[in-house]
Amino acid sequence: MTKQEIMSKLPYSKPFLFVDELLYIDENRVEGIYTFDENLDFYKGHFKDYPITPGVILTEAMAQIGLVCLGIYLVNDTFNKNTSIALTSTEIEFLKPVFPNEKIIVISDKIYFKFGKLKCKVIMKNEKDEIVCQGTIAGMIV
Repeated sequence: MTKQEIMSKLPYSKPFLFVDELLYIDENRVEGIYTFDENLDFYKGHFKDYPITPGVILTEAMAQIGLVCLGIYLVNDTFNKNTSIALTSTEIEFLKPVFPNEKIIVISDKIYFKFGKLKCKVIMKNEKDEIVCQGTIAGMIV
């Protein structure tokens, strides 16, 4: 499955699509990028005089690239419109803020994939190659 085929199968659309491009993918790892556009609605209130990306949105970007894209790749041709994806757990440590117009890279390494459950170690870095958040994310693909 190509990177473009994976992107076309993502069950998200703007303004809730947090994947611009997949840089690398195989059965054990995925790397992708996203730039947080300054016009995203949540920046108007988080925080009104000093906008930063909410942690829940950073977690979502990590999940979309690091779990959903890898999951689509792993289940390959069996992934279709009837396939469901559900986040089951996250443990994320936030280390640095992400500001409007910042580009991030998400690197996700598979811990395991069995019985439809995928668990990954995920790192998000900024363009300075600094880790902004990291942790584990798990989900079910059924």
